[in-house]
Amino acid sequence: MKFLAAVVAALAFPAAAWGEATLVTRELPVGGQRTLASVAAPERFNMVGLHWRGPGRVQFRVRTTSGRWTRWRDARGEPDDLPDRGTDEARRREGWRIGSPWWTGTANRLDVRVRGVVRRLRAHYVWSPEEPSLERSLQMAGSPKIVSRRAWGANEAIRRKKPDYAPRLTAAIVHHTAGAAPASPAQSAAIVRGVYAYHVRGNGWDDIGYNFLVDRFGQVFEGRYGGLERNAIGAHALGFNKGSVGVALLGRYDGTQVSPAARNALVQLLAWRMDVAHVNPVSNTSFVSAGNPKYRKGAPIWLRAVSGHRDTGYTSCPGSLLYGQLRTVARSAAALGLPKLYLPEVEGSLGQFVSFSAELSAPLPWTVTVTDPSGKAVATGTGFGTDVQWTWDSRFATAAGYRWRISAGPEVRPAAGALGTSVAAAVIEGLSAEPAGFTPNGDMRTDSTTISYDLASAASVRVDLQTDQGAPLTTLQTGSRPAGRHTVAWNGEGYPDGRYRVAVIARAGGREATATTNVVLSRTLSGFGISPAAISPNGDGRSDGLTASFNLALPALARLTVRRGATDAAAIFEGFLPAGPHAIPWSGRPRDGLYTVALTITESVGAVTQTTPLRVDRVAPRISIVTRRPLRISIAEPARVTFVADGAMTTLARGKAGAFRVVLDRPFASLEAYAEDLAGNVGPRLRLR
Repeated sequence: MKFLAAVVAALAFPAAAWGEATLVTRELPVGGQRTLASVAAPERFNMVGLHWRGPGRVQFRVRTTSGRWTRWRDARGEPDDLPDRGTDEARRREGWRIGSPWWTGTANRLDVRVRGVVRRLRAHYVWSPEEPSLERSLQMAGSPKIVSRRAWGANEAIRRKKPDYAPRLTAAIVHHTAGAAPASPAQSAAIVRGVYAYHVRGNGWDDIGYNFLVDRFGQVFEGRYGGLERNAIGAHALGFNKGSVGVALLGRYDGTQVSPAARNALVQLLAWRMDVAHVNPVSNTSFVSAGNPKYRKGAPIWLRAVSGHRDTGYTSCPGSLLYGQLRTVARSAAALGLPKLYLPEVEGSLGQFVSFSAELSAPLPWTVTVTDPSGKAVATGTGFGTDVQWTWDSRFATAAGYRWRISAGPEVRPAAGALGTSVAAAVIEGLSAEPAGFTPNGDMRTDSTTISYDLASAASVRVDLQTDQGAPLTTLQTGSRPAGRHTVAWNGEGYPDGRYRVAVIARAGGREATATTNVVLSRTLSGFGISPAAISPNGDGRSDGLTASFNLALPALARLTVRRGATDAAAIFEGFLPAGPHAIPWSGRPRDGLYTVALTITESVGAVTQTTPLRVDRVAPRISIVTRRPLRISIAEPARVTFVADGAMTTLARGKAGAFRVVLDRPFASLEAYAEDLAGNVGPRLRLR
C-alpha cells in the first residue's frame, strides 16, 4: 500500500456570486513517495472529489475545522454515476477515473492513500456556502413543490450546452449521493450547488448529472436543465441514461433509514413524473444498454419502472435501506393521483392503417382524436374500459402535420403526439401476430407466435424483432418476397418474458414502407384446459358443469369467460390470483351450441389469452336402424355406442355422425344399443334384434 497526503499550499477561493459554489483543482504528487505529512488544503472546503489515472484504488479522509479526522472512504463511491460512453460529456475526461463528490462539512486538510498503480491524481476542492435559497418553487399539475434551479442558486453561465432529449421515458433510476446528509434545508441547497459545480467544472460534464434531487426534509430540487416535463438525458447511470430519469436522495442510505418526509417527497415526485411519461410505476420495462462494465452495449435487460442504480451497474447505490423500499415506493406512487393513462402506442404511419392503443388504470370512457394540419378533427374513435384500441384508415391523408390525442375525461392526463408523414407507396397490409401474446413453456399451447403480413407487390423484406421501445434485437426473416400473404414464426427461445415489437420493412421501386405490431412473451400461464369439454346443464348430475384448470408461475390478474363467437356469453371469474395451480368450477346454463372458454392472464409485461372449445348439448343422442341384414345403424352425433348382446356389454366410440355396420365378435340371440354423447347425455335403448 502506498500512502500520500494532499500537499497543497494555502489558497483563497475566488470571489463568488450570491450562494455560488466555487471549485479549486490541485495536482497531487504520486511519484513513489510512501508517506507525506498532511498540510492545509485551499483555505477551506466542504465537498471534495478525486480524479486519477491508472487501475489503482484511491481512498481519502479529511480533517474538519474542529480538528477531528473522518474515517477513510473509497473515493469512487458510486462508480457508474457517469454519462454514457461516446458522448461529449464522457469524452472530456477519457482516461480518468472519476470519484464521487463527497459532502464533508467544513474541512481544511485532506489525506489520500492509494492501492495499486495510480499514475496521476487530482483533488477538486469545492466550497459551497450555506445560504438560504430564494423562496421560489415550481409546481405543475399533480407535482410536488420543486425548488427551481434559480431558487437553489444554479449559475447558468457554467452550463456547457443545450440538453439532449430521449424520445420517451420508460424508467426512473433512484440514487443516493456521497457524503453526509444535510443538516438543514439551507445545507441541502449548498450540497446541490456543490454537486453542480463538481459535475461541470470538475468532471467536465454539460450540467449536473441528476434530473432531480430530494433531501431528508422533503424538498425536491430541479436538477439537469431542460424542462421538468421533458426527457432531458442525464449523466447518472452509465449505459442507461437515455430514456430514464435520475432521482438522487441527498446522503447515504447503507445504514441510515430514509426519513418519512424524503420518502413522501420521492413518492409524489415519481407519481407525477411517471404520469407525465404515461408509465405505470409498478410495471417492468425493456431497456437496451448503451454499454457499461455490467451490461455490454446492445444487451437487452428488463428493469422495474422504478429501479435502483444497482440494477444497472456494479454499485451498492442507492444503499440497502433505500433500495429495500423501492417496491413499496413504486406501489405508493402508482396509487397516487388515479385515474391514469399508461403506455400510449401508435403503430403505422400516414398513408396506412394507423392503430392507437393505451391502458387505463380503471374502466373509463375514452376518445382518440386525429386532427389535420389546420387543427380540424378528421377522425374520432371512442370506447369504454381499461383497454384503448382503435384503428384509423389514413390512406387518404397525404400531408404532414396530423396530430393525435388519447383522452379519458378531465381527471386523466391525456397523451398526444404527431403522426409521421405518409409513405409514397404502402405495400404492407394486414400485419398481425397470432397469438398476440404467447407462452413458450413447452405445454403445447400457444408455444409460439406467427407473424403474418400481405404485400401489395413484390418487395425486398426484412422482419425485425425489437424491444417495445424500438431498439433492434435480431432479424426473423429477410429476402425477396412476391406479392401475397407471408408468414414467419417466432418461438421466443432465449428471450426473457416481456413486450416486444415486430417491424416489417419492405422496399420496392426505391420506396420503403414499415409496419409494426406488438407481441407479449410470457411464461406465466401453463396447463390451461377444461373438463369436461362438453357439458349438459340439465340438472341430472351428469356433466352439468365444468372445471377450468391452469397454473401460474407468477401472481397475475385472471379473467375467465365463455364466448360465443367474438362475444362474451358468460363471465366465470375475474380477479387477482397467486402463483400456483388453480381450478375454477362453473355451473352456468347457456343455450346449446358451440362456445369457447377464454382465459386471459395479465401481469406486468402484458396480457396473454388462451382458448379451448366447449360444447353445450342437452339433447340425448339417438340411434336408428338403417338395415337389419347386414345390421347397419346410424347415430345423429359423435358418441360412444354401447351394445348389450345377451347381457354382455361392448362399447365403441364413433367420432362422427352417420351410419356404420355393426359387427360383434360372437353370436347373440338378443341385441340392444344406446348412445352417450360427449356431454354425458344418454339416449334411449333401441332393440336391434
